[in-house]
Parts: sequence; C-alpha cells; structure tokens
Amino acid sequence: MGRTSDARDKILGAARALIELRGYSALGVAEICKAAGVPKGSFYYFFESKEALALAVIDEHWAGQERAWKEVLAGEAEPLQRLRRLFEVTQAAQLAGQRDCGTISGCMFGNLTLEMSNHTEAVRVRLQEIFDAQVGMIDAVVAEAFLRGDVTVADTWQAARSVVAQLEGQVLLAKLYNDTQVLGALWANCLALLGARAPGEVAAGL
Repeated sequence: MGRTSDARDKILGAARALIELRGYSALGVAEICKAAGVPKGSFYYFFESKEALALAVIDEHWAGQERAWKEVLAGEAEPLQRLRRLFEVTQAAQLAGQRDCGTISGCMFGNLTLEMSNHTEAVRVRLQEIFDAQVGMIDAVVAEAFLRGDVTVADTWQAARSVVAQLEGQVLLAKLYNDTQVLGALWANCLALLGARAPGEVAAGL
C-alpha cells in the first residue's frame, strides 16, 4: 500500500470503526494499521501520533453529523417539529448501528468525553467546541420557538444546553441497556425542559 490519500482514508475508517466498537485507549497503532490493511509506516506519514488520528476521526465524524443536523434543523417545518425530527433521526441511527453489530455504539463524542477528556487536552478542547456548536444549533431553533410563543424559557442558550445534555444522557443509557426504546422518552422530556405545550398540541400544530 503506497502513501496515498486512499491509505489515509482507510486508516481513518478503520480507526473510527474500532473506536466506536472498543474505545480509544485499548487501541494500538499496529492494530489500526492491520484493520486498515496498510503498513505502519503509512500511519506515521499521515499522522504524527495516535492523538492526531483521534482528532482527525473526531473532525470527520463531526463533519458528517453537522451536515445531518443542519439538514434537519434548517428545514421549513415549525421549530419544535424540526427538533423532534432530530431526535427521531438520532434514534434511527442508533437502531441501525445495533442491527449492524448487535450493540448500540452510543455517541462517539460522548464516549470520548468520558474516556479522554481528563487525559488529552487537545481532544477535550475539540469536544468542547463540538458540543458548543451543537448547543448553538439547538439554540437557534429554541429561540425561534420562543418568539412564536411555543416554549417558555428564561435563557434559550441554557435551555439548548439542557436539550443537548438530555440527548447525550439518553443515548448513553441506550448504550448501557443496549435498548433504543430508552430514546423514546426524548421528545416528552424535551418539551418539559422547554416549558412547551402538551405533546399532542405541538404535534398537531395547535
């Protein structure tokens, strides 16, 4: 395998799959290269360290998730309906992962926060930036809902942070119990956090 962009993509893909399956700390460079089908020298041609690879995996994963979130949250539906759709997409993604490998992988960012944030400053900072970006995207939707009178919150940013925290927490529990049914409570809990109208009223657009 030559030192080509294809080799880099294979390393990233293998690392991402292994991190989702087993976490970061237990992985070695040799194992990643074996899974990618590339020589060890190719790894150090593209990445100066395993930490640098972790950051690249995080960035790649966030690029895909950010696109998906923007597509859902920037739609033409009413703000709370777009937020509900985000939860539905999240649950569907976890269910698809469970069907593929038998277990729920959870959120890569949440998993790495628990595993690495107290040990690797660069990773901690990057994860902070990503969660802040998520809160910002939710905040825009909550602020829109607030202006419509659909929610009653004192601070839309803090409310959005609570929504993201709830989403992460429920995904973590779904992983723990290996049960996507845990995510079924997301919408009702979100409405309660936001002081929104009753679920039936919001769903019906009343």
